[in-house]
Amino acid sequence: MTEYMQYLAFWTPGPFELVIILIIAVLLFGRRLPEIARGLGKSLTEFKKGVHEVEETKDDLVSEVKELKDEVVEEVKGAAGLDESETMS
Repeated sequence: MTEYMQYLAFWTPGPFELVIILIIAVLLFGRRLPEIARGLGKSLTEFKKGVHEVEETKDDLVSEVKELKDEVVEEVKGAAGLDESETMS
């Protein structure tokens, strides 16, 4: 019984099962299959564009935060009366 449950939990289709799935998909979707594949491709492309845009936005935010941090550090040094020669030693 345990072996059967492990088989069900980690089942991956082999070549025969993939052929059966493909035949069922062709029977169900028939002529619409190219349209479905095209739509899936467009969706994947849009998803990749969105991920790329998020990465760019993240990089921009990180650089802005670093710039703000540097400005705050300089202002604090100025307010404390520290100049560059005192901080270098």
